[in-house]
Amino acid sequence: MRATFMYGAGDVRIDTVPDPVVQEPTDALVRVVAACICGSDLHPYHSMPASAEGTPMGHEFIGVVEETGSEVSTVRRGDLVIAPFAWSDGTCEFCREGLQTSCLHGGFWAAGGTGGGQAEAVRVPLADGTLVKAPVGEDSELLPGLLTLSDVYGTGYHAARRANVVPGDSVVVIGDGAVGLLAVLSARQLGAERIVLMGRHEDRTDLGVEFGATDVVAERGEEGIEKVRELTGGHGARKVLEAVGHMPAYEQAVGVVRPGGVISRVGVPQYSDAPVGFSSLFGPNITLTGGPAPVRAYIEELMPAILDGTVQPGKVFDRTISLEEIPDGYRAMDRREALKVLIRP
Repeated sequence: MRATFMYGAGDVRIDTVPDPVVQEPTDALVRVVAACICGSDLHPYHSMPASAEGTPMGHEFIGVVEETGSEVSTVRRGDLVIAPFAWSDGTCEFCREGLQTSCLHGGFWAAGGTGGGQAEAVRVPLADGTLVKAPVGEDSELLPGLLTLSDVYGTGYHAARRANVVPGDSVVVIGDGAVGLLAVLSARQLGAERIVLMGRHEDRTDLGVEFGATDVVAERGEEGIEKVRELTGGHGARKVLEAVGHMPAYEQAVGVVRPGGVISRVGVPQYSDAPVGFSSLFGPNITLTGGPAPVRAYIEELMPAILDGTVQPGKVFDRTISLEEIPDGYRAMDRREALKVLIRP
């Protein structure tokens, strides 16, 4: 089969590799019908050291079950399934608490011999705990929206949930990538009254307004912080959702959060020295939360609104490509020529 590998910064290739096979009785083989490129894939695209063997890429996909191991009982051949970006057994103490990204027996795609989702097929470990059946066929027009449940929608929702967004809240979302835009959508779903989106790409922030943003702040740094504070009565927002992962975004979050408020980070941090001292978080009693989204915990909750058309998170996809075009897709996202790229193998 064909699969995507990254051999170093900026070096993405489509290779031919052996087809995956069932290795454990809890495995399922899934033929990928839709995948995508994540904003977090751009981090290694910028910085990955060169290697001879390459790294499989892709952690967001939906597909059709082609084969199952003898112990798999919740899905069967022919089912269309959503694969969260982390696989999990669904039974350990953390999974039972809805924290599947900390599963004692789980892992992430491209680790443990699973391969990546930007491929024609994937071996899914712990299929019963991982895969979620969708009640549509592989030709459904809802596939883009359902694909967002594998990561970006669930991650945006996780940001809002960890911040405990409630009706009437003021919320600031930092970042106009797909996760940030779906954090806007999620905050609106949870009843936020004012949602300020900090982003400077008009085509993206326009979609953010469609998803529920009441205000857009394009300025960055101190100017952006001052603008947000003006919009929020001078004190800042009760809830701040940081969906970027770089230090300037964290600094903006600290600058716009209200005393007693919450900063919820879901952008994969590209730094390790975030200030949490007296003058930043301790003094004003700020709560810092967030982390890798256990999207498996949210799929059944979020799917019905996609199925009935109430929400359309699939609008974050603004380009569709074939598997062979994936290197071009990475370049387009890196150059901000595409918001999020959908892959049809």
